[in-house]
Amino acid sequence: MGINGYGTIGKRVADAVAAQPDMTVVGVAKTRPNYEATVAVESGYDLYAAIPERADQFGEAGLETAGTVEELIEASDIVVDATPSGVGADNKSLYEAADTPALFQGGEDDALVDVSFNARSNYEAAADADSVRVVSCNTTGLSRLIAPLREAFGIERVRATLVRRGGDPAQSDRGPINDILPDPKTLPSHHGPDVKTIFPDLSIDTLGLKVPATLMHMHSLNVTLESAPDVETVRDALADEDRLALLGEDLDITGTADVKEYAMDMGRPRGDFWENAIWDESITVKGRELYLFQAIHQESDVVPENIDAIRAVLEAEDKATSMARTNEALGLSDSPNPYPRP
Repeated sequence: MGINGYGTIGKRVADAVAAQPDMTVVGVAKTRPNYEATVAVESGYDLYAAIPERADQFGEAGLETAGTVEELIEASDIVVDATPSGVGADNKSLYEAADTPALFQGGEDDALVDVSFNARSNYEAAADADSVRVVSCNTTGLSRLIAPLREAFGIERVRATLVRRGGDPAQSDRGPINDILPDPKTLPSHHGPDVKTIFPDLSIDTLGLKVPATLMHMHSLNVTLESAPDVETVRDALADEDRLALLGEDLDITGTADVKEYAMDMGRPRGDFWENAIWDESITVKGRELYLFQAIHQESDVVPENIDAIRAVLEAEDKATSMARTNEALGLSDSPNPYPRP
């Protein structure tokens, strides 16, 4: 696997690929030398120059490169494009020229790719695709929840309010600083239409807010089911999903800061929480109406989806085998056995 872009998502995907028993990291591409490029080299990854005109900057910084991004693409069975939103669209021609399948991230447009992907929901759709978009962190979180609810109870309608972090911890240029923003002011937010790239026939309405926080997103969900299960039946259905973590009352987790602290105490690398964090106490059923709160770690929840998308595109494993292998290698829903650093 080649990883083009070694930032928030790319470095996590690289480590996750390295942890898989059936995958190898060919190398990672960076646009410039910085601390992440240094960490990539120290982690044992070959470094490639994403912008050939800047290749000499790496040598000047004391970092040896293995070649250009074009050479990385040629050497890879598949490339994970983890570049900033919009850059992936510019890179697509590079992958096409090399006849190398590519995975893009949720910041790219659905029209760019053959299929938008969520492992739990439409794994088989990515088989032998040339280009696949792993949907955004919020769409991933919603899709993981919707899939088992549809299968077990049927869904008439989803209503979701997404309270979104203003920026990642390192994004000091993001905001808001001291404000709560309707984002967007018009309805729906982009998340509902994005979920429909996975579930085209789903009725879903989404609202979005931005708040001055960096740790995670929060979803307030109301799902109208087609049947009227009791709350324990719903809880059991969700508890069976490895990528849904039900946070019991005994954990006394009051908010997203506690979720992140819990991940760090479990020894999760970078404090990553790959699963949807669902407050068990919040699961409420009134007739056919289901309510719950879930938190989504925007820096990491798409990482296992990228791993499964690799296998799906290359038709290396079926869905159940791939997801189980990914979960085991990463330590999903386990404590305290995180995947090892390379």
